[in-house]
Amino acid sequence: MDNKISVFIVDDHPLIVEGLSNAIQNMHNITLAGYAKTAAECLQYFINHHADLILMDINLPDIKGTELCKLIKAKKPAVNIIALSNITDGNYINAIIENGASGYLLKNSDKTEIEAAINEVIKGNLYLNSEVNSIYQAAKQRQNSLPTLTKREKQILQLITTGLTNSQIAEQLFISIDTVDTHRKNLHTKLHVKNTAQLISTAIENQLISEF
Repeated sequence: MDNKISVFIVDDHPLIVEGLSNAIQNMHNITLAGYAKTAAECLQYFINHHADLILMDINLPDIKGTELCKLIKAKKPAVNIIALSNITDGNYINAIIENGASGYLLKNSDKTEIEAAINEVIKGNLYLNSEVNSIYQAAKQRQNSLPTLTKREKQILQLITTGLTNSQIAEQLFISIDTVDTHRKNLHTKLHVKNTAQLISTAIENQLISEF
């Protein structure tokens, strides 16, 4: 019986796919199942086929890797996912792990690290190298230190970041302008900001809105 770990690649850069394919073919007990250039191609593949693990780029041409990760885990929860990226932003790392990824590799990782990551994730463990783990832990600590927002505050914050005025938000949520203004002031106080620009910046930086 073939007990090799089957790996599927999702990346729209041919050189990255070629490099990963060559590396995988030279790994012990690991085999290449195939590859896709887009999220749509990946989802189509998994309708009738299987792979044990996906190496997934975060930046895809159709949808974000974070969203694809969530979709894959919803449809095929047994499939393991390792994110591939040059991005070292803690919010991105945190977002894709929260959406079901079990590892995060930088694209400059060598064959030895990729192989180690695959084997570690297949065992059911989370794989982050020391650099990525430091960034991830700092992002989590920053998130955990933030105040808790109410459901209504989150709704209003999301609408503020889209550029809506207090009156437009009030109309959309069927509440009074005074109520919106009160929530906005509470958001300023909770997040220690002085104006709308700082509010939006803090919301994005700390992943308080659906940015990723």
